[in-house]
Amino acid sequence: MKYKSYTLNNFKDIPQISKLTKEQLFDIEVVGRVLPFKTNNYVVNNLIDWDNFENDPMFILNFPQKGMLIPEHYNIISELLKKSENPTAIAKAANKIRLQLNPHPDGQSHNVPIVKGGKLLGIQHKYQETILFFPTQGQTCHAYCTFCFRWPQFTGTNNLKFAANRIQLLIDYLKQHPSITDILFTGGDPMIMKTGIIEIYINSLLEADLPNLKTFRIGTKSLSYWPYRFTEDDDYEDLLRLFEKVNNSGKNLTIMAHINHYTELETQEVQKAIKNIQNTGTIIRSQSPLLNHINAKPEIWQRMWSQQVNLGIIPYYMFIARDTGAQHYFAVPLVKAWSIFKDAYSKVSGICRTVRGPSMSTDPGKILINGVSEINGKKVIVLSFLQGRNPDWVNKPFFAKYDDKAIWLNDLEPAFDEQKFFYEKGLLFDNKINILEYEFNSEKHLYEKLKKIATNFN
Repeated sequence: MKYKSYTLNNFKDIPQISKLTKEQLFDIEVVGRVLPFKTNNYVVNNLIDWDNFENDPMFILNFPQKGMLIPEHYNIISELLKKSENPTAIAKAANKIRLQLNPHPDGQSHNVPIVKGGKLLGIQHKYQETILFFPTQGQTCHAYCTFCFRWPQFTGTNNLKFAANRIQLLIDYLKQHPSITDILFTGGDPMIMKTGIIEIYINSLLEADLPNLKTFRIGTKSLSYWPYRFTEDDDYEDLLRLFEKVNNSGKNLTIMAHINHYTELETQEVQKAIKNIQNTGTIIRSQSPLLNHINAKPEIWQRMWSQQVNLGIIPYYMFIARDTGAQHYFAVPLVKAWSIFKDAYSKVSGICRTVRGPSMSTDPGKILINGVSEINGKKVIVLSFLQGRNPDWVNKPFFAKYDDKAIWLNDLEPAFDEQKFFYEKGLLFDNKINILEYEFNSEKHLYEKLKKIATNFN
């Protein structure tokens, strides 16, 4: 199968697109100017039910929908298109809208390490054991999810991108931080890269003296969107040999597969890809946000987790959709999310119950919604940290006022007349320390450079 992508430039060439009305085609044009749009021939021909496309989860997951922009933003772009404004004017308006959509949610910029007075862009280090690495060549995907919280990576807004290609800086950082045991290759999608590029990164890490580094993780949607990466692509055998090499080196390799609906697991090609990966000794774990219009029913998750386990995949996370992009379209209230998780979890076997959730990846950490309870006659939401900027926060329960409309952490208020959640003071202090550390290191680095210049001049 030869890969063919579809974007705003050529999506009308898709044979099945004739089923859409002129209004629906125009909606894609409008929303796709703001939120990135890209799909491919595998998704189009194998995953979408074109006889019911308007309600089909895979169609909604790939093709921009009118409701993904609030009316004000939709009208701005649609009026410009109707007036046949030049592309520069439309792009300028789209960028202005994007800046209102919280392009880097939950303190991602706070996670960028500081080395020699400068930020080490392309790396995020939020939790002490795990570092995220964004290889420059992996900052796109085989297709774009309409809910994606990293959509700025794909919009050409370079100052909003995370990307790095200087592997030695990463190695130096890992040597300086022996607490790091896991590296997560992320993007975009690292599996968009040719194997020769991936090998450069992975071989460099394997050949470095990094006894602390135990686990390689690769976050990818390729299993669902382009399983041929592991079965037919020109370099797929080299890729599988690389996976095997990592596992034989004494390190562990885990594929963090993004699977949003059971439909993605039902083709022969994806099942073949899963087997090929597993035959290298690689573990596959699955994760997905809970998404309105896509999978916000317990029976979908029940079926999805059961299918995953039957295929040898370990269910890992149910997330809450991040507060960015089209959050208003995909959001599920936290109380309802917990109810969906609880219902699905109660109907699967114990071997499926490796999954955790629903959880929010917030600025202070990964916060789990444990449920709803009543304490001293007051209804409360019970929460705890799965991961925290401060490790002491992990597994420490705390309580929020009951609110069945809240969709994110900043919608919640502390219970029992508390003014702040227990972690807020520490989080504010940590963020101020990060800023001061950056300013100090920048000044120190500048001083060292001036000192060197002065010495050479003398």
